[in-house]
Amino acid sequence: MRAESPYLLAKIWTVLTSLKKEKKGKEGYVYVSYGHPKYLKHTIASIITLRRYDKIRPVALVCSDKQRKIIEEQNLTELFDVIQLLPEKHSSIVGFKHNVHHYMIFERNLFLDSDIVWCKNPDPLWTSFSTYDFTITGNLISDSFFGATKGVGVLLDVLLRRRKRTLKRFGLTYLSRVQSGMMYAADYELTKKVCLLASEMLDRKDETHFRSRKMEQGRTMESCEWSLAMAMSKLNVAVFPWLQGFESPQLDYISELTEHDDDFQYVRCKYYSHEFVFSFRGLKSKWFRTILYSFFSLFTGMGDYLYVTPYCIHFGWYHQKMPFNALSEVIWKKITDNTISIQSIRDRAQSVNQ
Repeated sequence: MRAESPYLLAKIWTVLTSLKKEKKGKEGYVYVSYGHPKYLKHTIASIITLRRYDKIRPVALVCSDKQRKIIEEQNLTELFDVIQLLPEKHSSIVGFKHNVHHYMIFERNLFLDSDIVWCKNPDPLWTSFSTYDFTITGNLISDSFFGATKGVGVLLDVLLRRRKRTLKRFGLTYLSRVQSGMMYAADYELTKKVCLLASEMLDRKDETHFRSRKMEQGRTMESCEWSLAMAMSKLNVAVFPWLQGFESPQLDYISELTEHDDDFQYVRCKYYSHEFVFSFRGLKSKWFRTILYSFFSLFTGMGDYLYVTPYCIHFGWYHQKMPFNALSEVIWKKITDNTISIQSIRDRAQSVNQ
């Protein structure tokens, strides 16, 4: 019996390990929520818009214990297929997104920000993501505003060639622009490698030209995006193009460029075909944007635009969040008053994960 004990212990350990690594499904959405209860409202609003188009794939929520209790008190647990507690050390933008390898709940995971509204059926989007092991939506080339000041002061960065000096210092030949509101992960080892390197890059922030996100009005947490972009560049991990015209996975909500009804079931975005011109949306100053649009429209093709419905609208700009805040409050009231039935939200066909 003693001779068999090591063998039995090994078998028990193997079983326990396999149970721990067991995935909750093939494809699924992962949201994270912590801090003020309003972020839980945002998450639920996003899920409600998702369920307009996808009633099949499971949704996981990684949240603080405080928010888990709110969910239980309001009888909202059935909105989620998985609820996993988020430790305090990961309760920040960088804390979570530099550690997403710990939260790969499904075989193929789509990590989403809470301030996202879904606008159409995501099935084609999942097909496109399936060719990647790990990726984040973005552009192959980052614009001048990425990680830098969002005002006219960005011109100083361009004139002093600060971006180029950062790349040279870190041994990079290119820098993509990532928008981490939508991250995809299917390969644990690659995801872990990107996350750990991104953390190292952030620790060396003083060696870069990037501006702390905390310096922006209304922001209290550091950005994860430029460090993830640098890690992906160092490891030659491709971004998922987020500017794809009619097939754009997500677009920023800019009030002057977006047409929609109150509950965002109708959404149409003005999309400038020239990426440089479209990047002007990053400027806070409306009059300066208007001047630039007018000037560059004088050149052939640079003023061309189309109207598109992306898979998602992302309310990433602090000064553009008001319509989403209003939507989340309306949905929260309806769902806690039982005006919206959770059963109807979860009334779905046979799961693809069975």
